[in-house]
Amino acid sequence: MSEQQATNGEQRDTKSALWKGWCRKCPNCGNGPLLHGYLTVRDHCTVCRQELHHHRADDGPAYLTIVIVGHIMAPLLMVVFETWRPDPLTLFTIFAVGCVGLSLYLLPRLKGMVVAYQWAHRMHGFAAPAKKEAGRLAS
Repeated sequence: MSEQQATNGEQRDTKSALWKGWCRKCPNCGNGPLLHGYLTVRDHCTVCRQELHHHRADDGPAYLTIVIVGHIMAPLLMVVFETWRPDPLTLFTIFAVGCVGLSLYLLPRLKGMVVAYQWAHRMHGFAAPAKKEAGRLAS
């Protein structure tokens, strides 16, 4: 869906936007990079010029990362411990590296998804310009 369609008030596809966010691409065009560096969201897309500075991801991606990593690694830790009974230092080392690696992989992708979700649902400043003007006039 183009920005012109979204500006006209049509519904933005959440599923498509979330996938683009997971891929760390602009939720509007899917081509431009969403992030500058590891976690910094660009002010605008370099391809379609969609403004992205409106996002309010804050701590959401970090909380989601902790929940997902915890739900994957805690049961896995129990299975490995009960099955093989490795040395505690070995178990700690393997799971510490696994937790850090999985967290570093998930964090920018989840941040992209949070920004894309906000864009798809027109949250914060991602609303169509006509709606912004109507909101200002009403208040």
